[in-house]
Amino acid sequence: MSTHKFKLSSIIIFLVCLVVLFSLLITDLLITNTISNNIKNNLEEKAKIISRTVAQSSIVKNGLEDEVQAGAIQDYTIDIQKAADVLFIVVMDMNGIRKSHPNPDMIGKSFVGGDEKAALEGKEHISISKGTLGESLRAFTPIYNDNNKQIGAAAVGISLENVQQALNNSHKNILIGSVIGILVGIIGAVLLARYIKKILFGLEPFAIAKILEERSTMLQSVHEGIVAVDKDSTITLVNKSALRIFKKAGLSENPIGVKINDYMPSSRLDHVLETGKAQQNEELNMNGVSILVNRVPLIVNDQVIGAISTFRDKTEINQLAEQLTGVRMYADALRAQSHEFMNRLHVILGMVRMGYYDELADFIRKIVDHQHHEVGTVTKNVKDPALAGFIIGKMSYAREEQVNMTVVNEKVIPEPENKETTHELITTLGNLIDNAIESLSECTQKNLEIKLIYLEERLIIIVTDSGQGISEELLQQIFEKGFSTKGPNRGYGLYLVKQSITKLNGNLNVISNEDNGTKFIVEIPYNVRREDDD
Repeated sequence: MSTHKFKLSSIIIFLVCLVVLFSLLITDLLITNTISNNIKNNLEEKAKIISRTVAQSSIVKNGLEDEVQAGAIQDYTIDIQKAADVLFIVVMDMNGIRKSHPNPDMIGKSFVGGDEKAALEGKEHISISKGTLGESLRAFTPIYNDNNKQIGAAAVGISLENVQQALNNSHKNILIGSVIGILVGIIGAVLLARYIKKILFGLEPFAIAKILEERSTMLQSVHEGIVAVDKDSTITLVNKSALRIFKKAGLSENPIGVKINDYMPSSRLDHVLETGKAQQNEELNMNGVSILVNRVPLIVNDQVIGAISTFRDKTEINQLAEQLTGVRMYADALRAQSHEFMNRLHVILGMVRMGYYDELADFIRKIVDHQHHEVGTVTKNVKDPALAGFIIGKMSYAREEQVNMTVVNEKVIPEPENKETTHELITTLGNLIDNAIESLSECTQKNLEIKLIYLEERLIIIVTDSGQGISEELLQQIFEKGFSTKGPNRGYGLYLVKQSITKLNGNLNVISNEDNGTKFIVEIPYNVRREDDD
């Protein structure tokens, strides 16, 4: 099932708008609540100040104490009410009888609301109540004469409709600001999306992810080593093949983020960054490992933004491995057989010319019997043609070197399931046999036994010679690359043997005593080829 893939611009616009909208909503709630409280507090403070002003007025105090001057209270409060723009200002005596009111008909009547009692008891307070002029926010202040005796109270009212109108106006301004913020956010999101898409060469995120995955798979699957650096000569990419070569050269395993000159001073990638010119097929020695290198600059918009180096391994170990494990081994085996056959032909030709026909017949009979026994036994018991042919060739080579080589296998050795197994077996047997024959060159008794045992999907190879043996001290070193007691440019055979056995997940043991011969015991997993595999 395919899933819908949104464009980068749509995702950015949606997310930016969502964040802006959410932020503005939260801000609106917080600001509205804060402003509402501030407006209410300001109106309460306004009413309280007016009520205190009225309560301190000598006109009001005189009017409450002298009925003759009581009419002046109405004129005074009306003037204050108009100037302060409040709903009402009421002055009452200690009985709650009004001395002033916006409606003169209400003068002389009791104050309505029931919230005046606290003020008549000498307490200043603020309340919300409903009176003759409707619901209002009220501030009450006791009135005292010059002898500090309470003679009444002043009440100032502000219409709640005015309060709500102030809140609505404030909220309206906040909403207008929020809408403007959302519009600015949308415009910014569109511009940001266009800018990001331009940087990404118009590619969508899913396309970038696909390209990245393909690039990573491609880089890691190639056999050539690849190293990339940015314009500052910092290593940004190394594939598996490069890491393998670096490890062989003794370099650290994680060069990402390291300056190329600090990690590999001989790379010359910094020169490519400076000149912007490619360098092809140059040979480079890296801590004893020979590699063939190509270097190319990365150019975008006529600017060098980095460089890439690709290289192949050309070390002597690979050349020797190719010789020892490839065609050369088969060629050596055929050469030995061909040489032995030519020698026998010379003997036959001499007997014919000399007329020794009876002796000739006996000689040919022995050759046939020996060849039938030797070749027939090997080909009968070793079902892998390549391995069988290789063993026969080594037997011919051993006879040339006057070594008595015998092959023993009690059970049939089936053909392996994987051809790579044959390749590694030839490497292992070839090096073990060659080393054994060479060790017997100066011995009186030159006996070499190769025993092959197949048992429960395991193959055991035992190579035993009657040579001089290996000292215990040398046994610890014989599998090291380049170690040899036979001179320079040697010491790779047993190292390759160890490598091949490791590839096959096998085990290798050595039993040796000086002047008492050496025995190599190899045991590997051996999955056989089935007839239905053809």
